[in-house]
Amino acid sequence: MDLFLLGAGMGIVGGLLPNPLQMIALTQAALGRWGRALFVVIVPPTVTDGACLALTLLFFRLIPLGIVHYVAYVGGSVVTGFALYGLWNLRHKSQEEAAGAAAYTLAGVSVATLAEVSAPGTWIYWATIAGPILAEGRTRGYLHVVPFFAGSWVGYNGAALVSMCFMFWVAGLHKSLKRYLFLIANVLLLLMGISYFIRAYRR
Repeated sequence: MDLFLLGAGMGIVGGLLPNPLQMIALTQAALGRWGRALFVVIVPPTVTDGACLALTLLFFRLIPLGIVHYVAYVGGSVVTGFALYGLWNLRHKSQEEAAGAAAYTLAGVSVATLAEVSAPGTWIYWATIAGPILAEGRTRGYLHVVPFFAGSWVGYNGAALVSMCFMFWVAGLHKSLKRYLFLIANVLLLLMGISYFIRAYRR
């Protein structure tokens, strides 16, 4: 259960922070094309996460388990650092504004997906957070770590849908309300980072 909750927490943070794919989905929702919006929010991230999962699994099956312990420390420290930086930077330009909007085309969705895959945060997550969890599967069986990734998928997609609907709802009200998403996400990220760091220490 603790792995499921940890994965769900990480997923919720990722889903709450708007990204280029969510901006495309938001545009489609504004046009009343909710089917396309749901597709963009769920399918491309699931496909890319599957590819990242396979690569990370391969890598962490090759490196010594002793190194994995220290990688987990790095992961907890980095996540905590990102959260503190996000809270400090909240007064400045929001990530949602930086993401911008793109058209619903194959090229637009592909570029937005590649932007997510190439983002440093994606690889930091897979290398320092998900990787050590996967490494536990080498000693405790890979079924043991399935709840983490199931929780992450459920948390991410659920939060992404809530985030998109919230942004759609407040679009006609006041844009500053969207900042609450960043505040909530970064506070959650801080809690997840601390909890992951403690978990690495206890292993």
